[in-house]
Amino acid sequence: MQIDYPHHIARDGRTAQTGTDDHIRDLIEQVLFTNPGERVNRPTFGCGLLQMVFGPNSPELASATQFLVQSALQQWLGELIQVEAVEVESLDTTLRVDIAYLVRRTQEKQQAQFLRQV
Repeated sequence: MQIDYPHHIARDGRTAQTGTDDHIRDLIEQVLFTNPGERVNRPTFGCGLLQMVFGPNSPELASATQFLVQSALQQWLGELIQVEAVEVESLDTTLRVDIAYLVRRTQEKQQAQFLRQV
């Protein structure tokens, strides 16, 4: 069992915990939505995805964003997952990120979708 993200207290009054698959999904979310410089002891952690939303929509921006996300996930979570596909779409004020990945420890394929209002 791992500590759940975001941190909260469970019904029993203890720190909430989660399973391995949900924990990996939580880690992916942290990498995606943390801007470099936000973490004191890890100034390069994150990918700055939310900053990319404010650029004009174009195929070049979408391609650059996908590359940014994939490289950040490989850098920070490469020991846990193998990224197979990344799709990023910006619709009005909503950012949607779809990620297909393989959990290295179990060799199970997983998919996760993240939506963020900006």
